[in-house]
Amino acid sequence: MSTDSDAGPIPPLEPPPTAPSMRVLAAEDNPIFQSMLRNMLTKWGYQAVIARSGTEAWQILEAPDAPRLAVLDWMMPGIDGVEICKRIREANREPYIYILLLTARTESQDLIQGMDAGADDYLTKPFNAHELRVRLNAGRRILMLQQELLLAREKLRDQATHDSLTGLLNRGCILEKLDEEISRTRRANEPLSVVMADLDRFKLINDTYGHPVGDQVIRGLAWLLKGRLRSSDMIGRYGGEEFLIALSDVSPEKAAIVIERIREDFSSLPHAHPNGTLFATFSAGIASYPNFRSAISLTEAADNALLEAKRLGRNRVEKAIEQTAVL
Repeated sequence: MSTDSDAGPIPPLEPPPTAPSMRVLAAEDNPIFQSMLRNMLTKWGYQAVIARSGTEAWQILEAPDAPRLAVLDWMMPGIDGVEICKRIREANREPYIYILLLTARTESQDLIQGMDAGADDYLTKPFNAHELRVRLNAGRRILMLQQELLLAREKLRDQATHDSLTGLLNRGCILEKLDEEISRTRRANEPLSVVMADLDRFKLINDTYGHPVGDQVIRGLAWLLKGRLRSSDMIGRYGGEEFLIALSDVSPEKAAIVIERIREDFSSLPHAHPNGTLFATFSAGIASYPNFRSAISLTEAADNALLEAKRLGRNRVEKAIEQTAVL
């Protein structure tokens, strides 16, 4: 393999002032090129990860924490750079890996083959060190822009599935996940308890203390539910001051014990308002699978049990009448 005699001395360039240190995979089997690439990347503020064969490069890129910038030589022992490009693009993984292909080939058909395989850019040997730096910086900027797009996408996804006041799942999402959990429960032959919880006399709180205090009470219950329930349990704001909870692999008897403890704790939780503090309560109804076998029948049964808890004086937990609903 030819050496890069035209690369010249490594320019004394400082890393871009606003760029975080980024790991760059440099896959090259020639020891001279390995040393040269390592020194260049380090000088430019990157963290160099050296692979001495295509096989080693592919193993590094398969890892969950793979470098997002890769400089691959076309011809390497084991797996060549073009084949690695193909494998990465076929995997369609995120986050995106930006690939710069190094090649001694100058025919246009060869370059087209490399780009068609999934390379984002290429550099022909012998290459100029400044040109390599510029192309790497361009790749880094593209990756940073993509990261911003991914963050924006996740934010939109979160807004579409979560309640803005409490951070809990919204009504549509909790019902969708409840359907999924019922299917999983059926396959696993496990119990599932669904809880409908509703703040007591919430309109009076809003009318007396104002909506900001009412929002604070809602957030307080959401905070307590998240803190006391398991990460595997699902909690959603069903609407207004009402919450829907799905307790996986929990019988209605155990669910009643858990929710009763939360009810007691919440009733003693102070909520501040301009003239002091107030205390609020909630009522809850519980229905379970397999007594009720669909999301609709479970939520309806839990809601009926909730209405019974309200009728019996509020600030209490009631279980639905055990019966098997029609599928």
